[in-house]
Formats: sequence, C-alpha cells, structure tokens
Amino acid sequence: MKFKLYGAGIIDMDDKRLDLNLLLALEALLAELNVTRAARRLNLSQPALSAQLSRLRTIFGDQLLIPTSRGMLPTAMAADLETPLRLALDQARALISRAHAFDPASANLTFSISASDYMQVAILLPFLLQLNSRAPGLRVMMRLGDIRVAAAELERGDIDVAFVQSGDVEGRDLRNVDVLSERYIGIARKNTVRDGVMPIDRFMAARHIIVSPRAEGFAGPTDDALASLGLTRQVAFAVSSFVFLIEAVSRSDLVALAPERLVARYSDRVDTFEPPIPVAGFKIAMVWHDRTHAHPARVWFRDQIQAFCEENQALPSNGFE
Repeated sequence: MKFKLYGAGIIDMDDKRLDLNLLLALEALLAELNVTRAARRLNLSQPALSAQLSRLRTIFGDQLLIPTSRGMLPTAMAADLETPLRLALDQARALISRAHAFDPASANLTFSISASDYMQVAILLPFLLQLNSRAPGLRVMMRLGDIRVAAAELERGDIDVAFVQSGDVEGRDLRNVDVLSERYIGIARKNTVRDGVMPIDRFMAARHIIVSPRAEGFAGPTDDALASLGLTRQVAFAVSSFVFLIEAVSRSDLVALAPERLVARYSDRVDTFEPPIPVAGFKIAMVWHDRTHAHPARVWFRDQIQAFCEENQALPSNGFE
C-alpha cells in the first residue's frame, strides 16, 4: 500500500483519501467499543461518527468493528491496527505540542539579528548578556544592519529580526513595533567641556565628524537643524560607525553628536554637552517577517527584546548595568 500526504491532513492510500480525523475516530472507537461513547468523546453526533466508521470500513476493506449484543468487537485487522495507530497519533500530538511550546532553559536554537553598531552596543549587548544565563542553549548571530537588504534577508530567513530607524520601515511589507526612543547629545574630547555646555560659536568653529551608514554625504539631522538657522558647520569625516565616531572624538579636537545611550557607555572617554541647537532624535523599530511571526521561539525572543527595551526606556547617565 502506497501513501501520499496532502494538505489539510489528507492521506492518499492507493487513491483512497483518508482524512486524519478518521484516524482519530478509529482510535476512539477502538478505545470505547461503543459508537455513542466514542461520539461523546469526540464531541460528535452519533450519526456523524457512524458515517465516519462507514468510510473507514470502505478504506480498509474490513468491518473493523462488529456489533454484538454486548457492544462492538474489533476484527483481527482492527486489533492489528490499534497499537501502531495509537503510536502514530501520539507522535502527531507530540509534534503539535512541540510547535506550541518553548522552554528557553533547554532550547537549542540559533537566532540572527541585524542592527547598527549603536543598537548592538547600547541595547543588544546588555540584553544578550542578561539572556545568556536564562537561555544557555541559545546562539545569536549579529550582523550590521542595512534596511536596503533587511527585507530580503527577513523573507529568506537569513535573519530573524532587524532593528532600523522607524522612518525606514514605511512602505515596506514587514511587521514592526517601535521599541526605543533616542536623543542626540554632544561629545568632545575628555576635559575640554565645562559644565556640559558648548557655546554655539565654539560649536560652529569646531571640525565635526558624523555617521553616514550608507555613505550618503557629509550632512545629517544636525545640519538640517543648522540650516533652519542659516548656519553651516565644518564636517571633516563621515563614517559608518558610531563606535568609530566616539573613538575619533576621544583622540582629537573633533566634536560630534551621538545617541545618548551609546555615549553613556563611553563616559570615561569623552565629555558630553547639550546640543547648542535643538536636534531631532529618532525611534528604533524592531521588524520581522510574516514567515516567523507565529514561531513560538521567535515570538518569545522578540517579546524578551521588547520587554528589555521597555524596562530601559529611560535614558541612563552611565549606561545599562
């Protein structure tokens, strides 16, 4: 006998279609040896179960259950089927149960994350170190994020989640949730700024370094704010990494604006100051694809990240501990 598995729980046995629900019906009938009790067990009407028994008899070419004055007796074929049927259905139930259960303490899974170096250092580093003790079998692969390729990576399953600025998600067919709000703070070499203040004239006279992840030029949000006042600053370097930016400022007379959460982790390397002009901050969104939306382990992982971000929403003065 040859078997082919189709969708919706259908098995084709030599061109005879067997709905898996029929196997559940046969299991109940063999356990109860009574159509009324088996129907009650399956939450079916007695006529509906009788119709299923009729279909089973046709498929197997055997009476399966023979009515007697004391109930129903299984045929020899039915008796042979009972144990392998129970084992097969138990395996199916276990498969479904595993698909809906996730134990982080014992799981052995790999997650892949796409994020900027800012998000990796300021948020994901403390998050993953905290998670490491709770889910020791989890492995996490991190890659530098780029929204231009993130959608395709998510669709292919190359990454599980990506972290991007919220505005970059617009118009893309991705699930997303804002997890963090961030503001910019000024930084300069250590011991060069008094009382956290840099006058606008000194700010404008300095040479600046900015982050331009996609190599789009020598302008950013600060330049938009300055332009509204008719001002233009001197941008000496445009780099792809905030960590590079902070390192460069700590070793030179360059000044910059950087995300406050990241700067807090380098407070021993740089002085900070309030931007002398208002500069718009940004929001970070976590994005993922429909293909992993309902996967229990990935739902848990996303929930953990979101909860961590909510707990650490307040901007710290010295980074996360």
